[in-house]
Amino acid sequence: LSVFLQAYYKIEYLFTVKPGTFNPPPKVHSAVIRLTRNEVENLDCDEKLFWRVVKAGFNQRRKTLRNAVSAVMPKDKMDDHIYFEKRAEQLTVADFVALTQHVSKLMEA
Repeated sequence: LSVFLQAYYKIEYLFTVKPGTFNPPPKVHSAVIRLTRNEVENLDCDEKLFWRVVKAGFNQRRKTLRNAVSAVMPKDKMDDHIYFEKRAEQLTVADFVALTQHVSKLMEA
């Protein structure tokens, strides 16, 4: 969710809400945030593929992206790109855009 939101919105923390504000009270504090739409209308990649790559990466968080992205494309089409050796939580939105562009090129080959 964080990657998807960061791709399209500027996220700003506003303040904390104490558990007693809710009924029943949760065991954690909550935060109120402001989402402001980015000026960028579209990502610099195939957005449907971007969503598939990000979802695949976070569906299997403890696996490397090579294993997780195999749900999107066959492993035999993957190369030695550095992103395939990382885990989803190690990548920024820009990294996911670059990975999506790379996956798109590999799928076309």
